Amino acid sequence: MHPIAEQYIAGLKRAYFDYQQGETWEHFEKIRQGLSDTNTQELKRIYPGIPDALISLLEYVDGTYRREYAGERISFYFLGSDVEEYPYYLLPSDKIIENRNLAVKFYAGYINREYQEVEIDNRITDRADALNWLHFSDCMNGGGSSQLFIDFSPSEKGTYGQIVRFLHDPDEFSVIADSFEAYLKMLMDKGYDFIHDYDFE
Repeated sequence: MHPIAEQYIAGLKRAYFDYQQGETWEHFEKIRQGLSDTNTQELKRIYPGIPDALISLLEYVDGTYRREYAGERISFYFLGSDVEEYPYYLLPSDKIIENRNLAVKFYAGYINREYQEVEIDNRITDRADALNWLHFSDCMNGGGSSQLFIDFSPSEKGTYGQIVRFLHDPDEFSVIADSFEAYLKMLMDKGYDFIHDYDFE
């Protein structure tokens, strides 16, 4: 397992226990399953730059949003963002593969800067025809308010593999970390605040 992913998971487990959600975590650990070799190969084929740390997380659990394990469908808070105390899910590998064209389909107009009122980080390309984003996470309401992407097509001011956060109403696209590893470190440094005070029942 990638060292940052291993450190992240260990810290997340401690955070669940610290927030009196130890039973929730223990149940999750009993039923979780990792992604298949077939999907690993497909992810690497579609996204040659996919970070090893993300592969490691998916090997640990192949998604936490409406994912069925051991006959039980779960939705489990696993990630966060720069939005304070707001939880996100890790998407399953099938959904990451299925959503390969999601950003172009829904956000081409934004990326091409057709809507001046929408705030878009200048580290993000202004060419929708060149857009190459990996959609790896949706927020707690299924992505209706926020989504997270790994950006393999940054502008000249950006960094290959940077993390882009889309936030709805008002709509904005921001780069929140220069890499997936830096993104996980940010969540650790914030003390996994996205699981604070939420009802897990």
